[in-house]
Amino acid sequence: MVTLLLKKSYLHKNHKEIKFQDLWNGYGIFTTMRVVGKSAKIVFYKSHLDNLIKSLKKYNIYKKNLKKNIKNLIKINLKKNRKYDHLLRVASNNKIISISLRKRPVAKSNFQLKLVNYKRVDAEYKNLKYKKILRILSKLDITKFDIALYKNQKLLESGTSNLLFIKNNKIYSPKKDIYKGVTFNFFYKKLKIKFDDIFIKNLENYDEILLVGSGKGVVSVSKIENNAWKRKSMRIYKKLFKIYNKEIFYSWSILPSILNTSF
Repeated sequence: MVTLLLKKSYLHKNHKEIKFQDLWNGYGIFTTMRVVGKSAKIVFYKSHLDNLIKSLKKYNIYKKNLKKNIKNLIKINLKKNRKYDHLLRVASNNKIISISLRKRPVAKSNFQLKLVNYKRVDAEYKNLKYKKILRILSKLDITKFDIALYKNQKLLESGTSNLLFIKNNKIYSPKKDIYKGVTFNFFYKKLKIKFDDIFIKNLENYDEILLVGSGKGVVSVSKIENNAWKRKSMRIYKKLFKIYNKEIFYSWSILPSILNTSF
């Protein structure tokens, strides 16, 4: 089970704190952001908030001044002089904003995937319909495993991240029924990523499988537990890992602290 170091819920209408509700499986949207450094800097902060607000508007649950209110709630809940490498989750439904914080798990070098026949509800959005995924992940050591979702024998995304497939040094992503996360979009702007159907039966054609996401960063998959596929190379992983780490160190040194920002 995930240990939450912070868990707070607030009413939209008056920002009053109430008993914590994680909001999982309700009608709403969430985003998970990586907090780094001693003065609480959030990687891709603007992109996360912009995506969150955009999705809330699509779901018709956007409230006036919501972006400003979320920024303020983040600010009052993060602490000064604490060294962060944590994941901050912000979730919202029509009545409540919930904020939680947990330590970021670091993936092991022999990281594996398990195939699960499931497609997320309304998959192009980071909605709260995660009950089945969370139930499966709760039984796994998330430093060693994630699940790879598929439908009609086509790979989609992991339980936590986007999936990238490498063949002949070219990068491929499933082309539909996925949420294109903030970290995915970061790489999409820097690298050529082709969209295609990724069939389970053709996995042996791929040299590498990578996870990219706010929690995972960049992770190389060593094998798939219920499939014959095994990693043949780490060349593209090393390239993406270097690009991502450069951005993280940039965040530590350049981005303004959330705690020192006026809204």
